[in-house]
Amino acid sequence: MDVRLDNKVAVITGAATGIGAATAIEYAKAGAKVVFGDINEADAQKTLDAIAENGGVAKFLRTDVTIESEVADLMETANTEFGGIDVLVTAAGVLLGPSVRIDDFEAVTFDTVIDINLKGTFLALKYAVPIMQSGGGGVILCIASGAGVRGGSSSVAYASSKGGVNGLVMTVENQVSSMNIRMHTICPGGLATPLKLGQIAESAKRGGQDPDAAVANARNSLGDPAGVARVLTFLVSDAGSYMRGQIFTR
Repeated sequence: MDVRLDNKVAVITGAATGIGAATAIEYAKAGAKVVFGDINEADAQKTLDAIAENGGVAKFLRTDVTIESEVADLMETANTEFGGIDVLVTAAGVLLGPSVRIDDFEAVTFDTVIDINLKGTFLALKYAVPIMQSGGGGVILCIASGAGVRGGSSSVAYASSKGGVNGLVMTVENQVSSMNIRMHTICPGGLATPLKLGQIAESAKRGGQDPDAAVANARNSLGDPAGVARVLTFLVSDAGSYMRGQIFTR
């Protein structure tokens, strides 16, 4: 099936690396105009270069998803420069404190993860929804995880944040369905992303193991973010319009 996103405008948070970057590249290949934000400017340039090499259209805006004004600017940039928002993917996220027991877990670490993973998702929805509504609807994909939705995590904060994203989507989707806005919680499995590989390395160090060896061994069992990006491309296309609810991927 040739899935196309021609004439669609997609906004993606956290698209410098990982699932966000793979999705931005895949969306642009399918014909979407992509506007993405991240604080990682060096890797964001790599995403822009990959899109340009394939003849795609993209714009990057440095965006800290914990700062409300920056998230609002990202959404308004898509609206003013490309004429609206048809697709939103909230992929910005961090995993901190892997393998730290609850009684040793620092409150500041917990707050940081919640601010980025959950509050960042909330802010993206807050400013994208009215733009989507004025344009007649759209599709929103919020990246959560199997962690916090149907299982635990190596990190107390990560599981809490991703469970929160799932609850946020279940609440907001009831508010926006009448606006012709469709929402999904996306729950990826183990993928070879900087976030996952960093967690494996840190957990290995805490356990007195060789982090490089742990990462090398794990790569054989981890999936490719590009595979998830292809699923996300189908979901926001017209062909995916009959999909509903949570989506679990490899």
